[in-house]
Amino acid sequence: MSVRIRLKRMGNRNNPFYRIVVADGRNPNEGKAIEYLGTYDPKSATGRVVLKHDRYQYWLGVGATPSDTVRSIVPRAIEHANTLPKKEVADSDASSANDQANEQASEPEAVAETASETVNAG
Repeated sequence: MSVRIRLKRMGNRNNPFYRIVVADGRNPNEGKAIEYLGTYDPKSATGRVVLKHDRYQYWLGVGATPSDTVRSIVPRAIEHANTLPKKEVADSDASSANDQANEQASEPEAVAETASETVNAG
């Protein structure tokens, strides 16, 4: 079975939008896909490409062959990923982690207080 990484056309007439998919080479271009790896929007001003890099590397590692078009747009996906503001992503992750830590820390104190109240009452 030859596995290919290729584009699957979506969208309306005169408004193309593509999904980057992993599919069996024998399936038609619009056929069944094994996994969806990302999207490509050629009509946007920058030709926006979103790609799951870890899954793309996995499929290359197990022998999948990218089409010529996918091979040519992957550098744009890497460039797009590098231009994202990482500080905002890191700040949101840190704040959510702090919120979870605070919630977990306050729960044992509340349980300990209720347990001591029931012991003292009895």
